[in-house]
Amino acid sequence: MPEITPEDIQHAEKLIGIEFTDEEREMMLEGLEDLRRYYQALRGVDYPNDLLPAFRFDPELPGEAHPPIHPPASEIARPPLHRPDDLDDLAFWPVSDLARGLRQGLFTSVELTERYLDRLKRYDPQLHCVITLTEARAMAQARRADEELRSGVDRGPLHGIPWGAKDLLAVRGYPTTWGATPYRDQIIDEDAAVVQRLDEAGAVLVAKLSMGALAWGDVWFGGKTRTPWNTDEGASGSSAGSGAATAAGLVGFSIGTETWGSIVSPSTRNGITGLRPTFGRVSRHGAMALSWTMDKIGPMCRSAEDCAWVFAAIHGRDDRDPTTVNKPFPWPPDLDGESLRLGYLAADFEKDYRGKENDARALEVFRAMGIELVPIQLPDYPISALQFILFVEAATAFDELTRSNRDDLLVRQVKDAWPNFFR
Repeated sequence: MPEITPEDIQHAEKLIGIEFTDEEREMMLEGLEDLRRYYQALRGVDYPNDLLPAFRFDPELPGEAHPPIHPPASEIARPPLHRPDDLDDLAFWPVSDLARGLRQGLFTSVELTERYLDRLKRYDPQLHCVITLTEARAMAQARRADEELRSGVDRGPLHGIPWGAKDLLAVRGYPTTWGATPYRDQIIDEDAAVVQRLDEAGAVLVAKLSMGALAWGDVWFGGKTRTPWNTDEGASGSSAGSGAATAAGLVGFSIGTETWGSIVSPSTRNGITGLRPTFGRVSRHGAMALSWTMDKIGPMCRSAEDCAWVFAAIHGRDDRDPTTVNKPFPWPPDLDGESLRLGYLAADFEKDYRGKENDARALEVFRAMGIELVPIQLPDYPISALQFILFVEAATAFDELTRSNRDDLLVRQVKDAWPNFFR
């Protein structure tokens, strides 16, 4: 097959009404060759004429019965709590303990919020995980939470708990920068659906956290977000600030988003628990769009139980996001590990990769819980070749940015960065 040349790109520019520089054309060459290989791989799969494309995403199997709906288990036996001598110790408490402490009067939401705000200010110079503090909003919410709890109004387990939002969620009255220089002064005059639902749950928003510019990586216009475990390393992304801040005890929990690994990767890098929900479980209204068919929003916390509490508050149908559904969220309080079967990709666990030891340890934990581990193998399809779907949707979402040449304002101008992929 003939090699793609800068001249070929220049000819194609005439067809779509755009013009690139010589340097931009050179940077595009390898990516275009990759795309051509993807197309060839997909053409190697035999598709029958009557095979329907995935017009609608619904992972529920025909005839599947819904399990009983339970809230996250609050009746689990827990050790008694005491007010710590140093309130900084609260920073790493799980949401379940923070919620109990607030209701037992061990501390107030105002005290907790002030402590997290102090930690955000103290540690952000090393971590670069904060884009905007929402201090005035947070203190007003904390005072209201304390008043409501004292008067017997309890909005649920997140009531009075400080949290941080990835800065692609709109918050009225504050910049929503998407981590990118062209949008650093952008004000979106509404609250995202997730922000609204957490407001209704009584949670306290303390900060808009950093994200890799336009949801790629951990580099934004303010620098590179670092992991608190080793500040020589990046926090991974694109939910970089959510991962770093949660791990460092700067928030009670955080919200991240994922199109392709942006919750899973920073959760792994920062040693926290991330829940990447099934597409359609959480409304994306008021969130930056990168890929309309792949974007998902989920909690990033310090435990699986915390993720359950947060997910219970944010999931469900929202008419403003037509992809959302109402599905049950079962959380059986008396679930026995020996009743579960867990599938895992055995071939992937056998490969050599960074973090392999941790993954192997996780399997051993599941075994110790009595869970039956079942090795599985996925069909051999060229799945990675489908990533051009993301590239096409992202380029469409930011078409104006490319055509106006404002993509030159983005910090990362390398082969593996959005400006090149948009082109």
